[in-house]
Amino acid sequence: MYPKFNNVGPAAFLVGALTLTQVVTATRLPQPQPKQKHIETGDDSSSAASNQERRDAVKQAFQTSWDGYYKYAFPHDSLRPVSNTYEDDRNGWGASAIDAFSTAIVMRNWPVINQILTYVPQIDFTRTSSEISLFETTIRYLGGLISAYDLLTTPPLYSQSPGRVSSSSSRATTDAILTQAIRLADALSVAFDTPTGIPDNQLIFDPVTGPRRTGSQTNGIATIGTLVLEWTRLSDITGNSTYAQLAQRAESFLLNPQPSQIAEPFPGLLGTNVNITSGLFVDSNGGWGGGTDSFYEYLIKMYLYDPDRFGLYRDRWVLAADSSMQYVASHPTTRPDLTFLGGWRGPKGNTTLRFSSGHLDCFDGGNFILGGLTLKNQKYLDFGLELVKSCAETYSATATGIGPELFSWQDSRTPLNATNNRGPPSAEQKAFYEKNGFWITNEQYVLRPEVIESMYYGWRATKDEKYREWAWAAFKAINATTRAGSGYSSVANVNKVGGGAKTDFQESFWFAEVLKYCWLIFQDEDDPWQVKADQTNEFVYNTECHPIRLAKGHETQPSSSSSSDSGYGSADGRKNNGRQQGGRPGVWKHGDDGSWKNRREKRFAGPRYA
Repeated sequence: MYPKFNNVGPAAFLVGALTLTQVVTATRLPQPQPKQKHIETGDDSSSAASNQERRDAVKQAFQTSWDGYYKYAFPHDSLRPVSNTYEDDRNGWGASAIDAFSTAIVMRNWPVINQILTYVPQIDFTRTSSEISLFETTIRYLGGLISAYDLLTTPPLYSQSPGRVSSSSSRATTDAILTQAIRLADALSVAFDTPTGIPDNQLIFDPVTGPRRTGSQTNGIATIGTLVLEWTRLSDITGNSTYAQLAQRAESFLLNPQPSQIAEPFPGLLGTNVNITSGLFVDSNGGWGGGTDSFYEYLIKMYLYDPDRFGLYRDRWVLAADSSMQYVASHPTTRPDLTFLGGWRGPKGNTTLRFSSGHLDCFDGGNFILGGLTLKNQKYLDFGLELVKSCAETYSATATGIGPELFSWQDSRTPLNATNNRGPPSAEQKAFYEKNGFWITNEQYVLRPEVIESMYYGWRATKDEKYREWAWAAFKAINATTRAGSGYSSVANVNKVGGGAKTDFQESFWFAEVLKYCWLIFQDEDDPWQVKADQTNEFVYNTECHPIRLAKGHETQPSSSSSSDSGYGSADGRKNNGRQQGGRPGVWKHGDDGSWKNRREKRFAGPRYA
C-alpha cells in the first residue's frame, strides 16, 4: 500500500521532500513580507528522498491508478474510484488505457504495456454512442497511438522489447498500433469536409450512415490548431500526405488570421472562434487558457518537429510571445514579484485586458522555456522561469498545497478603479490576496498537470534542483489529497484541508500527463524522449504529454534552402504541392539505424485506408 502523506499544507509545500518510510512534519516557514514572497526549496539532502525513491513512489501511484482502472473500468474510458464504477466520457474506446500507454512505456512497465498492446487491435474506432470531439480524440487517442508506435520503435526500447512484448513479432505488434491510428484518422477525416477545410470539432459516428459532422458554425483556435502535430506525424510515418494536408490547411487560417482588426488584437495574439464556412474570426477574445492555449503551444513545437517545413509557425510563435511579454504580462498589486498572463477582450485598438488565469494557463511557463531553448533566446527562457515560479506559488498558498482551477488578481499597472481591475469580492478573499497575490475563483482540482509540466521544463532547462523539489512537494500534496478508493479522485476545494469532497473522477490525463511528468523529472537517465537543453532533442510532446518523434529523428536547424512554407502545402498551407503518397525525404521511420547521413526514405509497408 502506497503511504499517504499527511500535514501537506502551505508551510509543507516546498520545504523539503519526505522519505517514503517516515512521515516528517515540516517546520513552518517564516511568514514572508506581502510584497516579496519567495519559494523555499528546502534542498537539504539529509531530509530529501532519493530520486529513486521518488520514482518508485510515482510508479506506485501509476500502478495503483492502473489496477483500479483495470479492475473496475477497463475497457471503458475513465474510473470513478470512490464508487468503483466507470464513465465513458471519451467515446468508450478506453481513453485511460491509451493515455496510459506512453507513460507505461517510458516507465518500462512491461506488464501494463502488454495489457494495452493486447487491447489496441480490438478497438472499433468506427462505433460509439456518444458525440466525438475531434480535438480530444486527436490528442488522446491518435496522439497516444502514434506516440506508442514511435516509442516502441526507438532504441533503447526496441532492443528491449523481444521476449517482453507478448507478440510473435515486435514489428507486427507496432504495425498493429499504426494500423489502428490510420483507421481512427480515416474515420475522423470527415470533420474536414467543409467549404474552408476548417474542421467541425463535433462528430457523430452513425452505425448506419457512417461518420458525419454535426454542422457546427464555428470552431476555436485550440480545437483547430492542436491537430497539426499528430496528423503531420501520421503522414510522415505512413507516406500518405493526406493527413498532414487536412490539418495544415485548417491551420493556415490561424497563421494568416482575418479580418486582422478582429482576429488579431495584438500581433500574434488572436481571438478564439472562427467561422467554419468563411474562415473569418468572429470575436477578439483570447488568452493562454482553455480554448486557445494549445494553439500557441503547437506553434513552437511544430518548428522543433521540423524547422525546414514550419518556419512560419516559429514566426507566429515569436509574435505571440513578444506581444504576451509586452502587452499581457501582469504583476499583482500585492505581489509584484509574481508574473501571470491574463487575457484580452475586444478588437485591435479597443482591447481590454482581463486579469484572471488558471491551472490550464500554467503550461505557459514550460512553453516559453521550450521556445527559449529551441530558438537560443534567453529572454524567453527567463520569462518562462518567472511564469513557472508564479504558478508554483499558487500551489504553496493553499491549504492542500495544490493550485486552484481558476484565480484572479489586480494588475499593478492598471488603475484600481478601472472596470477591468476590481478587487477581491469578499473580506476573506481580500486577506488571501494580500498575502498571496491572487484570490481563488474556482477551488477545484481535477488532476491537472500544467504546473508540474512547467516545473519539468524548468528542471530540464536549468538543472536547478529547486524545480525537482517543487515537483516532489506537488506530487506529495496531490497524493495526500486525491488518493481515494481504487485510485485518485478530483477534489472540490484545494483551499480546504483534505481538499473537501472527493468528486469521484480519475481523468485519463492523470495517466498521460501528471504521472509522466513526475516520473520524467526524477529520472536521472537521459532517455531519448527527455527534453534536452543542448538542442539534441529526439522527441516533442503533444499537448497530452505523448512523446512524438521529431521528423528527422533528432533536432535540426533550418537548412539554408528552407523557407517559411508550411508543411505539405504552399506558404499558406492551402494548396497541394503534389506530395501524394510519397512521404517526406529524410523523415525518420521505423527501422532507421540511427545514422542521419545518406538515409533512404522508408515507407510503411502495411495497409492503408486513405
